[in-house]
Amino acid sequence: MNRPVRVLIAAVLLALPAVAQREFLTNDEIEKIRVAQDPNMRLTTYVQFAKQRIDQINQQIAKDKKGRSVLVRQLLEDYTQIIDAIDTVSDDALKRGKNIDEGLVAVSNAEKRFLEQLKKIEAGQPHDLDMYEVSLKDAEDTTSESIETAASDTGKRTEAVKAKAVDEKKKLESLTSSEQLKEQKAQAAKAELTEDGKPKRKPPTLYRPGEKPEPPKP
Repeated sequence: MNRPVRVLIAAVLLALPAVAQREFLTNDEIEKIRVAQDPNMRLTTYVQFAKQRIDQINQQIAKDKKGRSVLVRQLLEDYTQIIDAIDTVSDDALKRGKNIDEGLVAVSNAEKRFLEQLKKIEAGQPHDLDMYEVSLKDAEDTTSESIETAASDTGKRTEAVKAKAVDEKKKLESLTSSEQLKEQKAQAAKAELTEDGKPKRKPPTLYRPGEKPEPPKP
């Protein structure tokens, strides 16, 4: 999946309550995120969750138990969503003018270790790799891109984030205006119909087609 699309989805999922989708965080982790209001603390908390997923993946790879591939794939997908959430939190903090240098350092250092471990798993060529290879590649790509993002100039990144927010707001307003216009047209068309859906009869007029009544004299 395209990186910007994943990040957008992550943002939506963070803003809305989970419904049918499987949550990538446990209830306890969700509560910890709610408590961590400071963006630096929230970033380091997400890093802890990502590390736990990496550790769990390594444990599963080491055990080589039958049927582990499903669990490994789920853990990789959860890990990837956590990394996306990290970037979403960073963007939101920068947009609000928050200093997240401390959090970004923690993120960058940790993600470099995570990427090494993911590549090590791939290099080991587990016998069931084909069952979760796509998820593994996605996790590697997401981590690499997140490392680059964390290392980028925060000033330029802040400008880009704010510009993107303005652009998205304009698109939303344009979409809303378009939908409102459609609704107005639909209401106007509906007003020309009777209750059974037939066109209303217009009142009779003495004017010929194309003629208009003369304006009243002053």
